[in-house]
This record gives sequence, C-alpha cells and structure tokens, in this order.
Amino acid sequence: MNKFLSFFIVVLLASIHLNAQKKSELISQNQELKFQLDSITRLVSDAKHNEKVSVLKADELQKQVTELQDANATLLKNLNSFAALSSKNTENINKTLATLERKEAQLKSIVDGVTSNDSTAVVIVTNSKQVLGENAKVQVNNYGSVIISEKLDFYFANGMGTTLLAPAKAYLENVAKVINANPKSMVTVSGLSMTGELDIALDQAATVAQVLIKDYGVPGDRINVKGVDGGLKESLQIEIHPDYKSFYMTAKDDVKN
Repeated sequence: MNKFLSFFIVVLLASIHLNAQKKSELISQNQELKFQLDSITRLVSDAKHNEKVSVLKADELQKQVTELQDANATLLKNLNSFAALSSKNTENINKTLATLERKEAQLKSIVDGVTSNDSTAVVIVTNSKQVLGENAKVQVNNYGSVIISEKLDFYFANGMGTTLLAPAKAYLENVAKVINANPKSMVTVSGLSMTGELDIALDQAATVAQVLIKDYGVPGDRINVKGVDGGLKESLQIEIHPDYKSFYMTAKDDVKN
C-alpha cells in the first residue's frame, strides 16, 4: 500500500512537472508567436505605408510625365512653327536678295548709260574742237549735252530773217560732220530770242535744221527745233545730246522687270 501510494505520488508529481513544463513551453511558444505576429504586423504596416508613399510618388511622377509630355508637345509645335517661319523668312530673304540684285543690275544699267553719255559728251567736245576750231563756242551742260552756240548775226544778216549767210552754211557743214560722227546722239536746234518773238526764233532754228538735213545728210528723225525765250541772250544753239526718250524707256522697262 505504501509502495503504491508512493508510486502514485511519484507519477502525480511527474505528471504535474510534465504539465508544468508543457505549459511553460506553450507560454514560450505563444510569446514567440506573438513576437513574430508583432513583427509581421509591423512589416505589413510598413508595407502599407510604403505602398501609400509609392502610390503618391507614382501619382506625382505620372503628373510630371504628363506635364513633360505636354511641354514636349508644345515645344514640338513651337519648333514646327519656328521651322515654318524660318523657311518663310528664308524664302522672303531670298526674294529680297533677288529683288536687290535685280535693282542693282537696273541701277548699274542706268549708271552705265549715264557714264556712257558722259564719255560720249567728252568725245563730242573733242571732235567739235578739232572740226570747228579751238575758238568754237562749245560747252557741256549739267545733263551731259554738248551745246554749240553762235550769235544770231553769225547765221543771219543783222540777226534778222531766215536767210542763212554763206559762212554760216559752211560752218554747219562741219557741225554736220560732228553730228554724223555720233549717230546715237539726238540734236535739238534752239532759236533764243530776247524780244519774245518765239515764232521768228523757231523759224530760224528750222532753217538751220533744214540745212543740216537736206544739205549735209543729218537724219531728220534725229533733229528737233524750238523757239526759246533767251531772257537777255539772243543766239542760236545746236545741242547734241543723248536720246533721252530711248534712255527713259529703257530705264522704265528695267524698273518694270
């Protein structure tokens, strides 16, 4: 009996010890699981927080991407507009340069014409002095015209009437040589009156022109005549000048083109 009781007590104590050990182990495991659960909970919380931060960052990045896309689209549009404008400006500049080159060529043509007229005037003056003599009254005006001038009484008796004197007729033969030596020039014969009788001055100019044409072979289409109020001067002038009409028409055509 005592043995049985002792055995029972030993078994009971062992059972109590075993249960106490299992409980301790369970408590330890429970604490370990709770620690792990807390760790996992913190990880989940951190993950959720990081997710929210990532979502915000993603939204912000998407917003920036959208803004960059809009800015890029605007830039491309501006570049295209600039390219079109630049192309248009280049076209306009090329047109302007072409116009300037054309105008320069036109101006050069006019300048060359004026220079040619000036050179011709020098030749005519030289030729006139050689043919008419150094004492001949020959001058060049501001328009490049060569004017051969003599008093009316050199051509007509007492400067009156329209009957040409013999020395004057011989003189006109030499004038005709100068005119015919310069076939591109035009001629204007002017009678200058100081009395206002322009009809008489015109008739005298016409007489001189008729001699040049009929007697000395100057083409009639190259000669004009006119009577002019000479103020205090009375003379007859033979002006050898450029073909102003032809020069004007050429310049006008150049400007039109």
